[in-house]
Amino acid sequence: MMIMKRYALLLLLAFASLQLLCFAADDDVVFYDSFEESFDGRWIVSDKDDYKGVWKHSKSEGHDDYGLLVSEMAKKYAIVKELDEAVNLKDGTTVLQFETRLQGGLECGGAYLKYLSPQDAGWKPKEFDNESPYSIMFGPDKCGATNKVHFILKHKNPKSGEYIEHHLKYPPSVPSDKLTHVYTAILKPDNEVSILIDGDEKKKASFLSAEDFEPPLIPSKTIPDPDDKKPEDWDERAKIPDPDAVKPENWDEDAPMEIEDEEAVKPEGWLDDEPDEIDDPEATKPEDWDDEEDGEWEAPKIENPKCEIAPGCGEWKRPMKRNPAYKGKWSPPLIDNPSYRGIWKPQEIPNPSYFELEKPDFDPIAAIGIEIWTMQDGILFDNILIAKNDKVAESYRETTWKPKFEVEKEKQKAEDEAADSARLAGFQRKVFDVLYKVADTPFLSKYKHQILDLIEHAETQPNLTIGVLVSIVVIILTIFFKLIFGGKKQPRVEKKPEVAETSNGEGSSGEKAEEAEKEEAAAAPRRRRRDN
Repeated sequence: MMIMKRYALLLLLAFASLQLLCFAADDDVVFYDSFEESFDGRWIVSDKDDYKGVWKHSKSEGHDDYGLLVSEMAKKYAIVKELDEAVNLKDGTTVLQFETRLQGGLECGGAYLKYLSPQDAGWKPKEFDNESPYSIMFGPDKCGATNKVHFILKHKNPKSGEYIEHHLKYPPSVPSDKLTHVYTAILKPDNEVSILIDGDEKKKASFLSAEDFEPPLIPSKTIPDPDDKKPEDWDERAKIPDPDAVKPENWDEDAPMEIEDEEAVKPEGWLDDEPDEIDDPEATKPEDWDDEEDGEWEAPKIENPKCEIAPGCGEWKRPMKRNPAYKGKWSPPLIDNPSYRGIWKPQEIPNPSYFELEKPDFDPIAAIGIEIWTMQDGILFDNILIAKNDKVAESYRETTWKPKFEVEKEKQKAEDEAADSARLAGFQRKVFDVLYKVADTPFLSKYKHQILDLIEHAETQPNLTIGVLVSIVVIILTIFFKLIFGGKKQPRVEKKPEVAETSNGEGSSGEKAEEAEKEEAAAAPRRRRRDN
């Protein structure tokens, strides 16, 4: 009964999600491509010579879900999809969302999308390249020090007519795993943009804030005057040499930094006539050596063995020491500059490109393009969505992305646990090898069988490795302390032969040892009383 209720609940949720998607498709979904069908005939591959990378319609690893695959390493790729109708970004909320999976990791390359301006801006689908004008560029990029999820807005300055790229400051980093991730940018009518990764908001910014975009969309009111020049008499030196300072008479600029140590004495045994190196007496000229072709043969040099036992060889020279009279080059001390006027800056003038802005003047989106240069293959794009409602984007994440992600996450967790177990097993094997060597140590021979039993027990139950280590350490410390404190009893041990002689040779060696141990035990208290 409980199972039937669960199935009913799942069917209800699935039906509700389907209804939501159907409703959304009619009202709020501007564009959506799941790539369940081949992209041929729908997406246009650039004919530009630089873009040799081959796109493929391929399944995501471990899924029956298809996507658009970057199939070759170290290639440039360009492909574009024209929209049936241009998207007006000035009208209400606009959501840009897509999935990407870095199946081979990402060391150097991009996995971002470009949302292109209309073709009257000067581009053609078959000639799509990095110069094609876009309105927004959004998505992950990683290479060297670069590791960020780009959000770049191209905005037209109404005064100059120039298009300028405005980069989001402090964007989020790219996830470092090989799982499917969904990237979402929500452009809101209140001039805010939110960047989500896997449905979690990672960055919120205002298009009109100078703190959020570089350069800011609204230029500064003033700029440095490009025609302003620093006056010739402008003094930027905060400190100057004291013109009244005089070099002291006893200041010797020619005194060397180091001088010979006159108090040094040549060590006794110094071999003045012996070189540091000598010919190797055991070296012989090779049989195939030709003096005419190879030149005169010379034995290789070796260190002079006489110098190894002597303080030194060769000419002895006094060591150098620091010269107490050394002062170096004299220079006058610095004083405050009475003519100092600070660091010069050009004066500010009104910025001829300044304008006020209540809302960004977005260019409409007429196409979606992927134009990347990547050193990795295996990048898979999927479920590209443009919507006018962030709830719609959320529903797509729940139905298209999340099930895949959960499966991949569980698989990755199992692989990580297996790898950790393998590393732990390797570590434990090394520990056991060391323990076997410890068991063979002569001074532990009395306890060898006990240690071996512990090791063999731990090998059958690896989780006991730490306990075994502790047990063996306790055994070693016990023996160590016995060796240290047991040394005080040695004088009593020397008396044992006298006890054995009084027994007139009766009894076995075991009985004699037992009797000696009893005497030792009886003598111990007497030794402690004498110590007191």
